[in-house]
Amino acid sequence: MSEHANIAARLLNRNRNRCPHKAAYLCGDDTLTHLALAAEAARFANLLRGRGVMPGDRVLLVLPDSFAAVKAFLGTMLLSACPTPVSTLLSAEEYAFVLADSGARALICAEESPALDAARAVPGVDCVLPCGLDGPWGLADFSTGFEAAPPSPDGPGFMLYSSGSTGRPKGVPHAQADLLVPGKGWGGLVLGVRADDVIFSASKLSFAYGLESSVSLPLDAGATAVLMPGKPGPYELFETIARHRPSLFFCVPTLYSMLLRAYEPNAAETDLSSVRLCFSAGEALPEGLCRQWTRATGVEILDGIGSTEACNVFISNRPGQALCGSSGQVVPGYEARLVDDDGEGVSDGTPGNLHVRGEGICSAYWNRPGKTAETMLADGWLATGDVYVRDKGFYFHKGRSDDMLKIGAHWVSPVQVEEALREHPAVLDCAVAALAVEGLVRPCAHVVPRPGFEAGPKLAAELLRFARRSLPPPQCPVRVVLVDELPKTATGKVQRFRLRQL
Repeated sequence: MSEHANIAARLLNRNRNRCPHKAAYLCGDDTLTHLALAAEAARFANLLRGRGVMPGDRVLLVLPDSFAAVKAFLGTMLLSACPTPVSTLLSAEEYAFVLADSGARALICAEESPALDAARAVPGVDCVLPCGLDGPWGLADFSTGFEAAPPSPDGPGFMLYSSGSTGRPKGVPHAQADLLVPGKGWGGLVLGVRADDVIFSASKLSFAYGLESSVSLPLDAGATAVLMPGKPGPYELFETIARHRPSLFFCVPTLYSMLLRAYEPNAAETDLSSVRLCFSAGEALPEGLCRQWTRATGVEILDGIGSTEACNVFISNRPGQALCGSSGQVVPGYEARLVDDDGEGVSDGTPGNLHVRGEGICSAYWNRPGKTAETMLADGWLATGDVYVRDKGFYFHKGRSDDMLKIGAHWVSPVQVEEALREHPAVLDCAVAALAVEGLVRPCAHVVPRPGFEAGPKLAAELLRFARRSLPPPQCPVRVVLVDELPKTATGKVQRFRLRQL
């Protein structure tokens, strides 16, 4: 493959030639074949070019997971413009920020999206296309033939925005070729994705995890992917699984926990018999949840870690070799190291900052030179911001580097405290953040009680006593705050910085 080949054209043409009438995507009762996908992506490219969009222009995609979303993403790439998918759950103010920050020339969004209002307030957004689940009105009027433009070696091939767990989201540009990387080591050598797989991801296309599992893996393997436009609640997910019978299921720990509570063995409504493998990413999968899921459903679940900067999973458990409580081992094609705050390597069993290196990692944030210098290090290493312990080749997540608490001479991981508290029957969800007590850092637990438990001082005191029985003194929270919900990003990550502000 030429270094400057158009990756969308390569994927679309290959699948159109080898399996034209096979389903590329399933959505509700509708099917989009590989032949139709290639034709519709070409129509999108012609539509954008007709509206003045040029190679290199950023095109913001604010679309639910749908046929329109994949047509628009691939059509924009055929033109060698830069598709930039973002969540459909942002506010008009947040869309205005992303439009301005990315310098977007075009916006493709749902017909009722607040992004339409944002586009009117941002100069330079010359092309606005309201879109239904199948595409914009008039798409069928454009030709299904399009000569793909070669991507610029200097400009971004596609761009994602980080989920903003620590504040404003950051643009993360990738080369077009980075779309192929997940299918190599992670998809091919770890998960064993095959052409006969049906892939379903609860994570949306606007997030790296969803883009990898719903676009990179199925198109690279010539497989079929399932798209779900709506909110992925547990009953909606079970309904989609029952309808489309996926063999691979990708989800996040928060939703796995909800699915487990709704799961009924031997019930047709929660039948998982088609699923050969479940994968979890987005945040660390608690050891207890990992064991409970496999024990209850009989389906193996693998935890792993990736990032928007890599647009891939770089540490993962393997089928048949999963170790609950760990993120697994380094994925082929990547290197990993653990270092202290001075950049010196740490030995096994000692917490260290995780750095990774490998193909497909972006080289700089969009318009963030300061953050780029902190994160994209010399010799191609990426500082992930995660703290890990390595033991016999397995990596165990201990929290984010800015979440770790220094209690006296001890480093305390919020994850360990949270896992202990979740063992109490009254705890539905919890998150631990730093609390300043007379100038000293102490753990504070924010707990969402289960229905049926009265939220009050008596429960808070009981949880403190439970923690003291379960944890060593440095890890025991000094306060339990009962809350209705935890502040989270659209991907389900807890925004601990907001807890610290409380």
